[in-house]
Amino acid sequence: MSLDKKLVRVGVDIGGTFTDVALEVGAALFTTKVLTDYSAPERAILAGLNQILEQAGCTFGDIDVIIHGTTLATNALIERRGVPTALITTEGFRDVIEMRTENRFEQYDLNIVLPPALIDREHRYVLRERMDAHGKTLIAPSPEDIETLISEIEKKGYESVAIGFLHSYANGKHEQQVRDALQARLPQLSVSISSEVSPQIREYERFNTVCANAYVKPLIKSYLSRLVQELKGQGAVCDVFMMHSGGGIISVETAAEFPVRLVESGPAGGAIFAAYIAERYGLESVLSFDMGGTTAKVCLIENYAPKTAKIFEVARTYRFKKGSGMPISIPVVEMVEIGAGGGSIASVDGMNQIRVGPRSAGSEPGPACYQRGGESPTVTDANVVLGKLDPDYFAGGQMKLDAELAKRAIKKDIADPLGLSETSAAYGIVEVVDENMANAGRVHAVESGYDLGGFTMITFGGAGPVHAARLCEKMAIDAFLVPYGAGVGSALGFLRAPFGFESARSGFMKLTVFAADKVNQLLASMEQEATSFARQGLKNVDPVLERVAYMRYAGQGWEIPVQVPVRDFAQEDSAFLKNEFEKAYVRFFGRAIDGLDVEIVSWSVRASSSPAEVKKIKKVEQTQLAVSEGSRLVFESKLEKFVESGIYNRDRLNVGDQVTGPAIIVERETATMIPSTFIATVQTDLCLFVEIDKQAK
Repeated sequence: MSLDKKLVRVGVDIGGTFTDVALEVGAALFTTKVLTDYSAPERAILAGLNQILEQAGCTFGDIDVIIHGTTLATNALIERRGVPTALITTEGFRDVIEMRTENRFEQYDLNIVLPPALIDREHRYVLRERMDAHGKTLIAPSPEDIETLISEIEKKGYESVAIGFLHSYANGKHEQQVRDALQARLPQLSVSISSEVSPQIREYERFNTVCANAYVKPLIKSYLSRLVQELKGQGAVCDVFMMHSGGGIISVETAAEFPVRLVESGPAGGAIFAAYIAERYGLESVLSFDMGGTTAKVCLIENYAPKTAKIFEVARTYRFKKGSGMPISIPVVEMVEIGAGGGSIASVDGMNQIRVGPRSAGSEPGPACYQRGGESPTVTDANVVLGKLDPDYFAGGQMKLDAELAKRAIKKDIADPLGLSETSAAYGIVEVVDENMANAGRVHAVESGYDLGGFTMITFGGAGPVHAARLCEKMAIDAFLVPYGAGVGSALGFLRAPFGFESARSGFMKLTVFAADKVNQLLASMEQEATSFARQGLKNVDPVLERVAYMRYAGQGWEIPVQVPVRDFAQEDSAFLKNEFEKAYVRFFGRAIDGLDVEIVSWSVRASSSPAEVKKIKKVEQTQLAVSEGSRLVFESKLEKFVESGIYNRDRLNVGDQVTGPAIIVERETATMIPSTFIATVQTDLCLFVEIDKQAK
């Protein structure tokens, strides 16, 4: 088959430090990393595409599809870089987003710091209107009140408006009425309504989500429009799709309307990538570990699927504390994300302890060793000082790192204040960040009821394979996999993700008064919504439908997900649903509770493309020792000393080659550390299977 007849697919992931690009031409894979351009992110994408297309011998016109994920929406929320935005809500509920849930996530902290409301009080407006919890109008908004409100919005010059009324998840008529009036008089105004963005109970989460959507909508819409136009200008005629936070792919148009769905889209791609690798190797219990330049992400993969949730928190003020961030009520791949990346800045606190992150040097100015003006010591600087990164082969040799600048930054901010050598200070930085990430993994596993002892880690991201072995030592995990192209794992995950959309709505109902007709009507509406969005990518192919009911015992504050069949329900199905709930409850908590009624709180319906058949991989058993291409001194954290380590180029290793530690396996976008007690074997798909050497242990 000639090159121009092969399917050409591109995955692009914009991170806080690097923009990753992966291109598949048939079975061939080409990858690259370029520094993220904060002022115009599309420039980095075009630069990366030009590099990778040249490698592959293709042009922009050859590309069949581009799938893109980005942290731009997340970063805009964290850094408060959205547009001037107003909130319109029900009279009496102006302060919901500031009052939060009144739960104290740190009970005994007298100086507790809550994230400030996304929209200040002076920009929050109220309207006299009211729905009840069943969607019945109690007070209809008057046209005069609406016009007065619009005049105030116009006078203040807002670019975007969020509308969130009480109980609009049950009936969004009043929100739609105000939106239509706003757009009729102010057609240039961007408007988001909660009954479309997040039609779910719990006012604080729903209001916060619609505020977040409105806050970033003009920015993301402008960015996506520029990107599509720039690609067309380069000769691209392909469709552009976006990865969403739930692990599926949606159209650019949908993403522009609901940009809050893009929160965590990059990390979601990484989780999909890890799930794909797990299925290939038949690994049912996997810990996905993605470490880039700005953050590290940990996700549990169970039965070849990442765990999912209905709510995700952005910008936590306390690293591991649920409730300390900004809740976004959307379907999302559940993971723990901490500010621990290659660019995370190290400092000494008031108690003379080394702290790492969450501040990051990013790509501008970047770590000190990047020679771009950065003066603060980072994890990347520490890895250079410890010999874990080759200054002459970083990013495949595209970037030269300056070890002396790294030493100078560490000496000034860490070593001298603590009376340490540069090596000891660098070791301290790396050990602190590794413990932070290991702790995040342990916390995430415990909260989900798992013991990591029987898990296999799948690691990727530019810094993931550098730190994976040490994390395995800390978490008592015996083996980890480094996929081929791990440095751009999230971008590769985009190419493995299904086209799909998930509709989530509240539909509160006790099983003792189960109304099958009402449930069937709600689910039919949700299936129509999810299917219509999914068809934007699937064209004429029927999507696969999945349903989840979120249920709880009466009186409980939170619910659990229960998989249910896709079919019409009958009245007698209340007993079936209760049985399915109690089976799920036992899996979560060990036993059911007798004598309590069961409630359905909400539903989700996912419409997606059929899962592609995954080719299984049999672990390579017959091996031969690989020949090193040299050696250098590398600091091994567990031994607390430098050891002579063999250097191997991954592109020159063959299937069955075995590398025994201490060693470093280098590649274009990352490097894999193999400590003294580990051994790595190249698999048939060129993955590195790294496990503890039982004989050396």
